[in-house]
Amino acid sequence: MRELPPESTQQAVGYPSLFLLVALGALVPIVPTGAIVSSAAVVAFHQSSPLALLFVFLVAAFAAFLGDLALYWLGQRGVRSRNGSRWLAALRGRVTPERLAQAQARLDTHQVSVLVLSRLVPAGRIPVMLACLLAELPLRRFARGDMAACLAWAATYQLIGILGGSLFPEPWQGVVAAVGLTVLISALPALWRRVRGASGQGSSGRGTSGQGSSGQGSSGQGSSGQGSSGQVAESSGTSDGSGASGREHP
Repeated sequence: MRELPPESTQQAVGYPSLFLLVALGALVPIVPTGAIVSSAAVVAFHQSSPLALLFVFLVAAFAAFLGDLALYWLGQRGVRSRNGSRWLAALRGRVTPERLAQAQARLDTHQVSVLVLSRLVPAGRIPVMLACLLAELPLRRFARGDMAACLAWAATYQLIGILGGSLFPEPWQGVVAAVGLTVLISALPALWRRVRGASGQGSSGRGTSGQGSSGQGSSGQGSSGQGSSGQVAESSGTSDGSGASGREHP
């Protein structure tokens, strides 16, 4: 197997690359930044330097924080502008009205602390950031909440990388395991929403068919009731007529 470059070379190339990729991923929410941090943590776990994992944690958290601040500042320009901006439009295009309403409700209830959870939940960062923008939250208050969120996010994905690195003897094996686990975690919320949507549609369909059947049953009962009433009335009328004719002709 081909040998890895020396640790000094890995660190000289790895830390700047980690910073750029995480910052870019914060600006363009397409890059899988969680998988990148976990992969870097696997490599750092197999290095002899005791500070390698600490550097990965600090670089990842700082890059995510700067990327979030830059994206929020660009979004603020769109909110303040009469014509908006393409950054704000891009954020709106990635959030459904239902998820935006949920994020706004959580922001009203928990204030800035909701930013910490939004960073940890896959695909939860953009809806909460958009809710903060529409609520015109100042950049300073957003930065205070986002700093704790980025630290918690970097620690979480670094732990995933450490887990992958400790299970396998080779770094590339740990990287594959860490990337697979982060992709699985990222896919779980979307899968859960699909399952809930399918079950909700099935329940509404069954409820509609049940209402239709009960309505038809009520109509049938009403018709039979009307028919019975008519028969009773006709019988009583016939008997009354017979009695009257009997009295007129004794």
